[in-house]
Amino acid sequence: MLTWLAQYNESLWGPLRLFRYLTFRSAGAAATALVVGFLIAPWLIARLRALKLNQSFRDAAEVGKLSELHAGKTGTPTMGGVIIVVSVTASVLLWTRPNLYVAASLLVFVGLAFIGFLDDYLKVTKKNSRGLASRWKLAGQGGLTLAVVAMLFLNSDTHLAMSGLWAPFMKTPLWPAMSLWFVVPFFFFVMAGASNAINITDGVDGLAIGCTLTVALVYAIFAYCAGNKIIAEYLFIAYVPGAGELAVICAALVGGSLAFLWYNAHPATVFMGDTGALALGGLIGTIAFITQQPLTLVIVGGMFVLEAASVLLQIGSFKLRKGRRIFRMAPLHHHFELAGWAESKVIIRFWILSVLFSLAGLSTLKLR
Repeated sequence: MLTWLAQYNESLWGPLRLFRYLTFRSAGAAATALVVGFLIAPWLIARLRALKLNQSFRDAAEVGKLSELHAGKTGTPTMGGVIIVVSVTASVLLWTRPNLYVAASLLVFVGLAFIGFLDDYLKVTKKNSRGLASRWKLAGQGGLTLAVVAMLFLNSDTHLAMSGLWAPFMKTPLWPAMSLWFVVPFFFFVMAGASNAINITDGVDGLAIGCTLTVALVYAIFAYCAGNKIIAEYLFIAYVPGAGELAVICAALVGGSLAFLWYNAHPATVFMGDTGALALGGLIGTIAFITQQPLTLVIVGGMFVLEAASVLLQIGSFKLRKGRRIFRMAPLHHHFELAGWAESKVIIRFWILSVLFSLAGLSTLKLR
């Protein structure tokens, strides 16, 4: 919106030319999301408390000692992800120059936020931790996959720009021409995998949103580089015209995440819930896919990968080894809590690991 206003009024006031620059608009998007988040959070948290939309926990018989460690969290409202969704969406609409990539990213972001909202609402109204049935979540994610692939691959320009599969450390595409039959399941795997991984990580105060910040910063750089032909050719990465606008979205995500972290830091005033976790993961997965860096997400989002892998390994071990477990409890952060680490120590150490994973992923731009 602001870019359109500036475009038609540059001749009246020279400084409006600043809106041409991605860096300026990215900074503006981050600041706007931060301010909007701070403005709406107190009112929203108060409303969630008034409506008694509190987090539902698994019963003590199921989680054992962990219920004692988290006893103080009872009564904390959930659905706080609305803070992130509203602040980021408002900022993106103000600061981006609309194109198909922006539209696809917002569709996934808002669509998964809606699915997460339904899940959270069912949890708090039915007073259990099950929420929306998995089949309906997968159906929603599948519908969004088909919509996004149709948007991007039925358009000749975006189809050509995104026809190859790139891998970290390689100067040429791993797969020069992807067929639609591969793209649909692959995008579903990236988008749904990222959203579910962040959802799994969201188990202690500030952990998921703190790790999201580092990933968003790295993908802001990836998006900026992918949208700049000179930089893309120099770094031997895919050039995706128009993808630079995704850097503005990532910057808005940083600002909105910082605002939410202010209230989600230990001890949390509000929880993200599936409303935020699914939306964040889906948005990051979509941006990774569009910028041709989906495989690099395994490195950049290494903390999320470890958390998700710990759950899969725990389930596999329990089924294949007749009830024997690898971890005290999954996901991984609960294992260390039960090992005696204070919650704040778990959070900070996992943040440090997330920074290291992000730096390792960022290094792949040059190590090719």
